[in-house]
Amino acid sequence: MTVYQELVARGLIAQVTDENEIKEMINRGEAVFYIGFDPTADSLHVGHFMALCLMRRLQMAGNRPIVLIGGGTAMIGDPSGRTDMRQMMTKETIAHNVECFKRQMSRFIDFGEGKAILVNNADWLLDLNYVELLRDVGACFSVNRMLTAECYKQRLERGLSFLEFNYMIMQSYDFLELYKRYGCNMQFGGDDQWSNMLYGTELIRRKLGKDAYAMTITLLLNSEGKKMGKTQSGAVWLDPEKTSPFDFYQYWRNVGDDDVMKCIRMLTFLPIEEIEAMSSWQGAQLNEAKDILAYELTKLVHGEEEAERARAASRALFAGGAGADVPTVTLADSDFADGRVDILTMLVASGLTPSRSEARRAVQQGGVTLDGEKIDDIAASFSKEELAEGRLLRRGKKSYKKILA
Repeated sequence: MTVYQELVARGLIAQVTDENEIKEMINRGEAVFYIGFDPTADSLHVGHFMALCLMRRLQMAGNRPIVLIGGGTAMIGDPSGRTDMRQMMTKETIAHNVECFKRQMSRFIDFGEGKAILVNNADWLLDLNYVELLRDVGACFSVNRMLTAECYKQRLERGLSFLEFNYMIMQSYDFLELYKRYGCNMQFGGDDQWSNMLYGTELIRRKLGKDAYAMTITLLLNSEGKKMGKTQSGAVWLDPEKTSPFDFYQYWRNVGDDDVMKCIRMLTFLPIEEIEAMSSWQGAQLNEAKDILAYELTKLVHGEEEAERARAASRALFAGGAGADVPTVTLADSDFADGRVDILTMLVASGLTPSRSEARRAVQQGGVTLDGEKIDDIAASFSKEELAEGRLLRRGKKSYKKILA
């Protein structure tokens, strides 16, 4: 199986231009490709996972990645998939986020000499002269055509600012600049970026003539991949200070039955033959598949030792215990009244419910257990002595904390 065939088999390719040329270039290890990351936070999250894994996979096959950090485009904000305008960030915040991204990406991509390149588009975008830019590339963009792009159409009814309208031009200019500076001949992006990417390819060919050759390719389900990074409790970050290795492991351990094999195929580096042998798994075997997924991805992000610790804690949790790495909350003295704390206070203090009224409903609906025993009395209370060794408090199947007094 060729490199390109494996990308297709893993479900990573949605649509391409110049498919035959792309196949040959990737298979020969001659692609110099870029993927952009706007530094809108101080950590990558699992929504970036697909792009990071793809870059690692292609680099292993001899192709050269360019990681483009959008320090310049982040000053504008991508309107794709947005119902409102992004909050403006300061230059200092963007610079801090860029440094955080660099550290995390090094776990996936080799930035050694002659290997991957990491660049920041602030290096060229922030120094552009507006009138010169308009004269240089403005004639290459049709406003009528731009307005047909999905990233703009969905915003027109609510209001699209001229600031955001320029994002497509900036992204296209990035590809032109990367082509001229580093010989970048291919760009990857999510399916929500397709219009922007096509304009980038067209801009290179119009500005540099028929001898210039650039290609685009999109990742299947990348817009869905972005949703992977969000849960009911917020984002799932790659930074262990934001999402612990255990919580990261549990996120993947709790993916839906319909998604587990898709995630294994797209995100892990297990041999495709091994994955195909798992594709018929059903029932209890799917739990084993989820454990494999969680372990492989936690090992990739946090290292083998942390993956082993998270797996051991997870298995202790599913066996009814409370492993050492399960998220722990120590109750404050103020949580106790006359030496006891009630179940509603425990649920709120642990963060398992946002309010006492929500905690009351959870208990009344039979969704709360303590060390595996259902709590059905909203007045149930416990002493410090009873909580001294730690008790596992659950709300539903997937939310839990170890409670200490």
